[in-house]
Amino acid sequence: MIEKLQHRVVQAPMAGTSTPALAVAVCEAGGMGFVAAGAIDATATRTAIEQVRTGTSRPFGVNLFCHQPARRDAAVEEAWLNKLRPEFAAFGAEPPSGLREIYQSFRVNDDMLRMLIEVRPAIVSFHFGLATHQQIAALKGAGCELWATATSAEEGQRIKAAGLDRIVAQGWQAGGHRGTFEPSEPDMALGTLDLVRALQPSGLPVIAAGAIMDRRDAQAAMDAGAVAVQCGTAFLLSPEAATPPAHRSAMSGGRTQMTRAISGRYARCLENRFTAIDDTDAPDYPVTYDAGKALHAAASAKGEMGYGAFWAGTEAARAVSRPAAETVAAISP
Repeated sequence: MIEKLQHRVVQAPMAGTSTPALAVAVCEAGGMGFVAAGAIDATATRTAIEQVRTGTSRPFGVNLFCHQPARRDAAVEEAWLNKLRPEFAAFGAEPPSGLREIYQSFRVNDDMLRMLIEVRPAIVSFHFGLATHQQIAALKGAGCELWATATSAEEGQRIKAAGLDRIVAQGWQAGGHRGTFEPSEPDMALGTLDLVRALQPSGLPVIAAGAIMDRRDAQAAMDAGAVAVQCGTAFLLSPEAATPPAHRSAMSGGRTQMTRAISGRYARCLENRFTAIDDTDAPDYPVTYDAGKALHAAASAKGEMGYGAFWAGTEAARAVSRPAAETVAAISP
């Protein structure tokens, strides 16, 4: 499917900032758009899919989170909330009395599976691991091409063994959540080009993700063995994206940091007040995110935007404010 695109540029499925309009614009420009379904339920995902299909007849993908259920520890969660208490107090607020597992993993989401089998998107991709064997078989039976994110050669082999079709090679430079199968960061974090090369022995086609901002970056990824590139940060300033104004403004600074403090999983974020918090004792994903969202809400209500989850890659300062279609054309190798 990738090989038939006019431009082998994939829009990264960025939960919270991707929109149906962004997916439509990328598809209509000859690339591959994606619906980010990791943080929404089956009903909202169906609506987003319908909106994309109204705007384009071209194929697009749907991305899902396949994280393991959080390992709950009441003492750890209470300690984390107490640690954040002074941050909340600065804005006249109290932390939540407890934390919730706010995002359901696709691995246990029967409603999402039923809906996807019914609407049959061209591509379904997995982040934070893999769907169950039964879900994979059902989606393949529905005619969906299946992708998954890998951050290491070992994860790539697991993707191949599961019978999937393509691998998204998420390099260390990429913005947003690391797609590691396990919550802890692997010992060896590879950059995009090295990871693409490391995944070649899998025999599956590889899509390169991380630090792809222009045609030269894309060509380097292709030269390393990628069949296409996936870009997220490059689209954050497009008018079709739902990137908040404060996030857009912070992009020019370009300094990013990997942190667990916001959500409980490693993710690359523009440096702000949240990334300065020590994350070594953060609870599991996604319960930590419940606290992170509450703190951002309390601070932003007082005009402080420094606790936003402003996900972005290492090349954020190179992002250009322009329509998504122009970004596709500028990146296409």
